[in-house]
Amino acid sequence: MANREPIGVIGTGYVGLVTAAGFAELGSDVWCVDIDAEKIAGLNRGEIPIHEPGLNEVIERNRERLKFTTELGPALEHARLLFVAVGTPPTHSGDADLSAVNAVVSAMPASDRHALVMKSTVPVGTGATVKRKFAEQAKGFSYVSCPEFLKEGSAIADFLNPDRVVVGDDGDWAGDAVAELYAPLGAPLVRTDIASAEMVKLASNAFLATKISFINEIANVCEETGADVVEVAKGMGLDSRIGTAFLRPGIGFGGSCFPKDVSALKQLAGNSGYHFQLLNSVIEVNELQKRRVVAKLEKHLGTLVGKRIALLGLAFKPDTDDMREASSLVLAARLQAAGAEVVAFDPIAEEAASGMLKGVEMAGNAAETFDGADAAVLVTEWSEFNDIDWQAASDSMRGNVVIDGRNHLDGDALRNLGLVYEGVGRGGSAA
Repeated sequence: MANREPIGVIGTGYVGLVTAAGFAELGSDVWCVDIDAEKIAGLNRGEIPIHEPGLNEVIERNRERLKFTTELGPALEHARLLFVAVGTPPTHSGDADLSAVNAVVSAMPASDRHALVMKSTVPVGTGATVKRKFAEQAKGFSYVSCPEFLKEGSAIADFLNPDRVVVGDDGDWAGDAVAELYAPLGAPLVRTDIASAEMVKLASNAFLATKISFINEIANVCEETGADVVEVAKGMGLDSRIGTAFLRPGIGFGGSCFPKDVSALKQLAGNSGYHFQLLNSVIEVNELQKRRVVAKLEKHLGTLVGKRIALLGLAFKPDTDDMREASSLVLAARLQAAGAEVVAFDPIAEEAASGMLKGVEMAGNAAETFDGADAAVLVTEWSEFNDIDWQAASDSMRGNVVIDGRNHLDGDALRNLGLVYEGVGRGGSAA
């Protein structure tokens, strides 16, 4: 690990922290910069602001290599590569909000020995715009697009064992340096132009989201025809051209990437004069999928006025506390609008969710959600829900309906306890 390139990371959110920790693990000294003084103070005390398995351990193991500061100067002094990992949330128009990216660009001094390396997900054309600004201001900065492909819940493993590394650049020293940084990982390298690298990120997430919406559509047809989507997906996935990944039906995708990137690509196409019809359907199917849970509850319970509904899990996926675009937000709001009382439990995301779920009662554990409940809905397939005592749950419930929004539970076992079980797309012999 000798003579590793030192780097700077601007932004200590999810992508920034994982990127910094990963490069520190590979042996680089890393200067992490953020405008949030309170967050930086917490990081210097060893407080990690996000839940990501393994991240605390990697940061602690490499604490001597990681420097956290609100000042840009030390990063510029010690590192020539500055990785940008600031937020680019969607605006009301659907475009990406690039104000944080633009602030970073404006903060750069004139230098011909530094490069910005864009980790943030940005629209295609952002690199060209940044390069033009650098040229107009005679700053001399180089620019590299190096999109991230981290999955929340397995981000450290994804960083250290990537499927590929994409480097978009002008063929100069900066692209070479970024490629060299990632070389020890032995991943396939896609060295391309900046616009193509930007598109790889958006297209990848849009395609995965399309697979999810497709299998959810198949699940809905299975419910009407008596087929079992789990068996259908198994049969489909064994075709090497299709594969099993992301063929798991449920109540829709969420999180910080898929909804934002699908909308961003749709918006980018529209701004360019092209109507991306497929992505319109992907978005529509995903929204409707969440609402189908309400229809299933009404099928079994009739009116939901005064009914008590338990939600198991709130985060958009297991092993994260991320509530961005979580299905639970839509589901809880729809249930309350229909007159139901909602009680919920999540092993990690309660604090993140509490300010977003108005009027939802938070239980102390999974067992408490069942007390007096007319129905329970599995929203997030946390592994600890595998250990639920369903006999005790059945005894404490007022009703007996279980909606498995992730096809995660043993339907036959629940039916044997006298519970009414319904999964997603399991019109056949659901198990």
